[in-house]
Amino acid sequence: MSQVSIEVLVDGACKGLLVSFPTDTVPALATKPENSALIYQSKQRSLDKPLILMAANPSDLWDYVTGSDSELKIWREVAAKYWPGALTMVLPTNSVVAKTMNPTDPTTIGVRVPASKIARSILEQTGPLATTSANLSGQSALLTMAEIAAQFPQALTLLESESLDTTPAIGVPSTVVKWTGKDWQILRQGAVKFDFTS
Repeated sequence: MSQVSIEVLVDGACKGLLVSFPTDTVPALATKPENSALIYQSKQRSLDKPLILMAANPSDLWDYVTGSDSELKIWREVAAKYWPGALTMVLPTNSVVAKTMNPTDPTTIGVRVPASKIARSILEQTGPLATTSANLSGQSALLTMAEIAAQFPQALTLLESESLDTTPAIGVPSTVVKWTGKDWQILRQGAVKFDFTS
């Protein structure tokens, strides 16, 4: 496909196509959660590497996770401290989309709200999307829309001129923390130094 305007990209995402846009960490390759196979195929990504459900607001994500009232309270406190931002929380889920986003362990789902105006503007219009970094599996993340358009011609990529954002991408992936049932386990140390005690 090619580099397109926000309107065309949002329309494509809503129709279930593969899209790419900037975030606060590295640019995302994204699609509707039920179409996650598009990302796995395009990236040649192993099915044991889950995708991240990204949304414009925390409230868009809580329906996808399953926990007790006390757990939800802790997760909301973490969200209030770190979102929007470069922290992904891996939480328990009963959501059917976990089967496509995390095929080898559909009992958990990674969720994040990015600190990127352009990403959140897109996500507000599309609803939560399954995302990952835009690169072939095992290679470094691509950092420009032009590079992504060249490597993923099947994706709708945002025009550079529409990608200007007040929050420049840091080029480092999000920190990933997993809820163990009583505390947090750091799965990937990324852009955020995670420190939380409830």
